[in-house]
Amino acid sequence: MYEIREADLTRDLQAIRSLWLEYLTWGNDEMEAKHGFRLPVHETVERDLANIAKFQPPSGRILLAYVDNVPVGIACMQRNGPATAEVKRMYVRPSNRRGGLGRALLDGLIEAASAAGYGSIRLDSPDFMTAAHALYQSSGFVKIEPYPESEIPDEYKGFWVFMERIM
Repeated sequence: MYEIREADLTRDLQAIRSLWLEYLTWGNDEMEAKHGFRLPVHETVERDLANIAKFQPPSGRILLAYVDNVPVGIACMQRNGPATAEVKRMYVRPSNRRGGLGRALLDGLIEAASAAGYGSIRLDSPDFMTAAHALYQSSGFVKIEPYPESEIPDEYKGFWVFMERIM
């Protein structure tokens, strides 16, 4: 069994940092193997931690997935425009995949976006994450052109998939 809960920064900051580092390192290892480049992992995590308020209610969210009281997954949401939210840093450890955690995290973000009054929710995802793309599509996301608010540098956007769900 698993539990999904909203992060409490006073209690969960180390779990957030650890899961963000693990996710971005894993993703960068895959990008380097497939496409020959890396993005700055530690700098990205430190920037996000310094600006963690963007992931906090009312306009944002950090959800953590726990198995046996151990954090094994994370999903974040931030404001991306006046009526648009963005999914960020969604990750489930490989050993905990295929058990519904990713769907539960995504559903939690969709519910939070709806409750916050967003009209749409967007995301960007590396092209090799095909299982994640299938999850997003099964939840009503469709492919779109790259959006200007994405943190992906222009020269790398061809290696990403951009998606949106209208609420």
